[in-house]
Amino acid sequence: MKKIGITGGIGSGKSVVCRLFQVLGVPVYDSDARAKWVMAHDVALRAELQAAFGAATFDAHGQLDRPYLARLAFHDPAQLAHLNALVHPHVGRDFAEWVAKQAQAGHAYVLKEAALLYESGAYQQLDRIITVFAPQPIREARVLRRDPHRTAQDVQAIISKQLSEEEKLQRADFVVYNDDQQLLIPQVLRVNSEVVKL
Repeated sequence: MKKIGITGGIGSGKSVVCRLFQVLGVPVYDSDARAKWVMAHDVALRAELQAAFGAATFDAHGQLDRPYLARLAFHDPAQLAHLNALVHPHVGRDFAEWVAKQAQAGHAYVLKEAALLYESGAYQQLDRIITVFAPQPIREARVLRRDPHRTAQDVQAIISKQLSEEEKLQRADFVVYNDDQQLLIPQVLRVNSEVVKL
């Protein structure tokens, strides 16, 4: 069974494209959502996070205190690297278990959705990569509409931490253009037919 990555910068429309693949019956692993779940439920990881970032990593109810962790890690490259080094192996195991279940169910391929597919090194375990592309002004406008709590400066800061769109396009095996000019469904159908033939 093929493992296909799908990535794209913030606001590119990865989630919309993934929903179209799901309509075709393709299972999608949402790396961000699963990472949150693993951080909240994996006992060994919880212990590692508390040892690294303190007891306040989890609140009085045992819930992950994401704002606390974000304040600690996301403005300090060393802390962020440490957080990723703790979380990624656990998420990797979760993905491997999920893939095994999808293989047993007889799927031809699965998609792994991740904004930081290259940055995390996760692309190395995948057979092909799809990049969802949209020009930066469109992406910024989408994020500001979707996330009213963010400012334009917030969005630009996130974009600056992600691999450039040019690099993602060069490294992609397939590109889906979500630029409000080209229809998505024909592109997804074409990519699906090509992946099935691999």
